[in-house]
Amino acid sequence: MDTTPDWFLLIMGLTGGLAIFLLGMDRTVSGLKGLAGNRLRWILSHLAGNRWYGAATGAGITAIIQSSSVTTVVIVGLVSAGAMTLLMSVGVIFGANVGTTITAQIIAFNVTKYALAVVAVGFGIDFFSRTERLERIGRTVMGLGLVFFGMSLMGLAMEPLQSHQGFLDAMASISNVWVGIALGAVFTALIQSSSATTAVVIAMAATDLISLNLAIALVLGANVGTSVTAQLSAVGKPVEAKRVAMVH
Repeated sequence: MDTTPDWFLLIMGLTGGLAIFLLGMDRTVSGLKGLAGNRLRWILSHLAGNRWYGAATGAGITAIIQSSSVTTVVIVGLVSAGAMTLLMSVGVIFGANVGTTITAQIIAFNVTKYALAVVAVGFGIDFFSRTERLERIGRTVMGLGLVFFGMSLMGLAMEPLQSHQGFLDAMASISNVWVGIALGAVFTALIQSSSATTAVVIAMAATDLISLNLAIALVLGANVGTSVTAQLSAVGKPVEAKRVAMVH
């Protein structure tokens, strides 16, 4: 039976969930950056000499801080300062784009039902902590919980679309892979998070709103759109730094 969803509630739930997801990502990244301190720059600049070590370093660091954009922006800064060469940066960037997939994998494991428990644990650590390090750990954990909670809200918001034939027909009509890639790239360039785009795609695929082919195209586009952050960070920087952004 074709039912028309309450579009206001649907859009409010989707955008609100996306906002909470992005807030969680921001808290997680800022918390981990605070914990890492200057060690992130040191590790990247000292372990990138060998292309395989560089790729492993980029993947490992990005898997922890969950933002390939942050890793790439740091690399742009290191190349600008002459602490790393363009050739050294390539392997790290490849690794960073592997490490950032951990978020999507965690989400796909359907851990969203534990989201509020993770938020509560993180808040408890932050609230009762007596050291700055524990506060950052608490904020990081709480941010991760908000990521899961935002994901669950987006999934709930899109459930009414399962019975809306108009939306299903519109999704089915997108048969051109390049259109899907373009949509994923534009959406990610606007919100500046390929993880958020992938989360939305996973939520839609989990409720059978889109086909696997369209989902793959959207995710490919997301990984194009996320490179905009690196391009912005290279504005006004030396030519080598701009080349790093282009590599990404």
